Amino acid sequence: MTGLRHIKRQRIHEAISTAAITLFLERGFGAVSVAEVAAAAEVSKPTLFKYFATKEDLVLHRIADHQGEAARVVRRRGPQEGPLDALERHFLAGLERRDPVTGLNDHAEVLAYHHMVFSTPSLAARLFHYMAMDEEALAEALAEGADDLTAPLLAGEVLAVQRVLARRNWRRLAAGETAARVHPEAVRAARHAFALVRNGLGAVWAPGDTEPR
Repeated sequence: MTGLRHIKRQRIHEAISTAAITLFLERGFGAVSVAEVAAAAEVSKPTLFKYFATKEDLVLHRIADHQGEAARVVRRRGPQEGPLDALERHFLAGLERRDPVTGLNDHAEVLAYHHMVFSTPSLAARLFHYMAMDEEALAEALAEGADDLTAPLLAGEVLAVQRVLARRNWRRLAAGETAARVHPEAVRAARHAFALVRNGLGAVWAPGDTEPR
């Protein structure tokens, strides 16, 4: 019964999510009420809030599915692989499989979804809430092999790098380029960005410089 109950909850969760995303993309996030989403999913409003704490979570749960992913990558890496190497490898693999969280997915619905998230202030603010939790989880994973200052600093840098790379990829696709065309440059940009984290920005921009070296 526990298994059947779990399957039922997953189906309801997916039905609510699908209804919400469909309505939001058709009419805009601000133009659709939670009550309308509940009606479309054929559940009550109180039931909807049992599955999603806020209206924003109806959208961002797709990103929340990756919650703690960076920390898991660090903890599951091989004994001979460094944390930063593992995180870089994982991001490059995401680019290869066109994972939407890398920004390199040119499916029309994915592009529209990212546009909605980035252009809606309340969604962008909620997204930073998820990112803060991810940063804390990654710092905890890194702290198992680093001091209590290095771990949070590195966690913040890595997640900022991933965010900037993903936004950069999405903007190029939103401008009309294909994922296949952008992929080689996205790989080069990711390798360069992780190299900057690994070597420090001082390697390309030292104190007193007015331009990068």
